[in-house]
Amino acid sequence: MTNPDYVSVTAAVMRRADKVLVAKRKRAHMGYSWEFPGGKAEAGETLEDCLQRELREELGIEVRVGALISSQKHVINCQAAIALYAYEVSYLSGDFTLIDHEEVRWVAIEDLEKYDFPEPDRVIVKVLQGRAGLC
Repeated sequence: MTNPDYVSVTAAVMRRADKVLVAKRKRAHMGYSWEFPGGKAEAGETLEDCLQRELREELGIEVRVGALISSQKHVINCQAAIALYAYEVSYLSGDFTLIDHEEVRWVAIEDLEKYDFPEPDRVIVKVLQGRAGLC
């Protein structure tokens, strides 16, 4: 059995006061409904460019990508694995448009545990709540 290749995936942590933006998927993927918006990097694309493109495509907004706040590898199954990179982002412009999501919501950091996130996103929640080490 061979190990799967890791696909680079980005996630945005956008803050507004003491809240962060989360997005509800149109179709639950692997049984999970909520996520930090982002997506897969294309060949030759930097992680920062990927995150800007994904937020433009999925939510219709422009952002400035800031600091890397979490990185992790996660094996989904024997054929799929991701390397997830979560970045702080700042909103620049655009009207939020629901393209790939049913809903976006600003959620208090202490309330994030109430949402149904996949395991990699739960690690980001722990980082935001100060219960996990950075990078």
